[in-house]
Amino acid sequence: MESYDTYLNFIYKYKTVSIDHIKELQEDIDKLRYAGKLSDNEIYRGYIDTRGFEIPENLPNAKSIIVIAIFTKLALINFYLDGKEHQIMIPPNYYDDGLTNEILENLILKKIIKEPGYKIELTRNLHLKLLAVRSGLGKYGRNNICYVDEMGSMLNLYACYTDFQFEIDNWTEMKMMESCENCKICISNCPTNAIPSPSDETFVINAGKCISVYNEIDGIIPGWISSDAHNTLMGCMKCQLPCPGNREVIKMTDRFDDITETETEMILEGKTEEKFLNSLSKKLKMFYPSEAQLFFPRLKRNLEVLIK
Repeated sequence: MESYDTYLNFIYKYKTVSIDHIKELQEDIDKLRYAGKLSDNEIYRGYIDTRGFEIPENLPNAKSIIVIAIFTKLALINFYLDGKEHQIMIPPNYYDDGLTNEILENLILKKIIKEPGYKIELTRNLHLKLLAVRSGLGKYGRNNICYVDEMGSMLNLYACYTDFQFEIDNWTEMKMMESCENCKICISNCPTNAIPSPSDETFVINAGKCISVYNEIDGIIPGWISSDAHNTLMGCMKCQLPCPGNREVIKMTDRFDDITETETEMILEGKTEEKFLNSLSKKLKMFYPSEAQLFFPRLKRNLEVLIK
């Protein structure tokens, strides 16, 4: 990785677009919605319909939007049960990489804006993949995932509004990675056929068929998802692991502390003692101790599917 910037231990890239494009960004989403391209899946719509592009009330004189990609490695963790080792993946966007709002704000103010007196408004309510692609920071894969040069899809996206006016407006057309043009690897590797055929140029998948939609929340995993389709502690990596866009970065993994046999048994037995959950929180980095009771049923269910 060469053409990137660093702040503390974080590797990042960014682009900026003028606030003048905010209406076009919203129109991009609305066109897909009106054309019936967005899945009617209730869970998915719960995500997508709460996001949009509008000038924040706290920053009415916003001039620009900054979108940032933070390189985040695929995490690996060993669970032990019945004397066997089970290596399980945790995708980049499902664990805490240590990036706090304070660190992110300092990165933006000190490394991107660089001039005192300006304000920023962090937000997670934007369609971040669309913003990243429209800014030229990344490109879509056929799997509707945003890829950034030298990071692949191993990243987390963040955005903010600011009253700083950047000289360069990076607005561009939506683009697909060149390597996707004659490639069907993600299509053939998706265990639930959620990725459309190459003839569909909207970069939209059938979210109602995506495993991630179901293993991120509580409840029973639908029976039409076969047991061997599950492959990560949360989310799914089936289309990303073999993707040419991830050929190099997929090798740069992070290793978490092992989950002992006793700890694995306690998860599968549904043990929720506070001391145990606090320890598990530190090892998995997937939830805060205060959220343990809410998160634990999903963890138990997903681990059972993967191990048993």
